[in-house]
Amino acid sequence: MASRSVNKVILLGHLGRDAETAYTASQTAVTKFPVATSRRWKDQQTGEWKEDTNWSNVILWRGENVAPYLTKGKQVYVEGRLQTRSYDDKDGKKVWVTEVVADDVILVGGRGGDGGGASAPDEYSQEAPMRSAPRARQAPPAAAPPTNEGIGDDDVPF
Repeated sequence: MASRSVNKVILLGHLGRDAETAYTASQTAVTKFPVATSRRWKDQQTGEWKEDTNWSNVILWRGENVAPYLTKGKQVYVEGRLQTRSYDDKDGKKVWVTEVVADDVILVGGRGGDGGGASAPDEYSQEAPMRSAPRARQAPPAAAPPTNEGIGDDDVPF
C-alpha cells in the first residue's frame, strides 16, 4: 500500500499589517502578509481566561489585484500549504523559515469600514494559475416570486 501525506493549512484570522507585493525577475507578483490567529481557553487551575496568538507568514503568488484590499486588521480566510525554506543571512548563518503558501484568500467580515469607494473582491483563488483577476462570489439566482395567475376561486379546494 502506498503511503499518503497531506499538507493543508486553513487559517481564519486578522492581518497584522498591509500586504506587500514585490516582483520576481520574470515579473511574477508575490504578495506577503502576516495573519494572526488566536485561541482562548479557561485555565483549569485558576479559572482565568487565557489567550494565545500565533502569527503565520503567508505568501500569495499572482495576487497583485487583491493585495490593495489586504490591509491591517481585516479578517481573512486563507487556504494553502506549509512550505519550509532556508537562506543564508548577512552573517552567513543558515536561517529556516516556515510559511503558508496560499491557494485561496477570502476577505471575511463584509465590505464596510472604509466609508465607500471601490468595493473589495470577495475571493482570490490560484486554482487557475493563468488568471490574475480576483474571482468574485456570485449570489445564487433569486427564486421567482409565486404568482397566482390562472388560479380562480373555483380551483381552491375549500
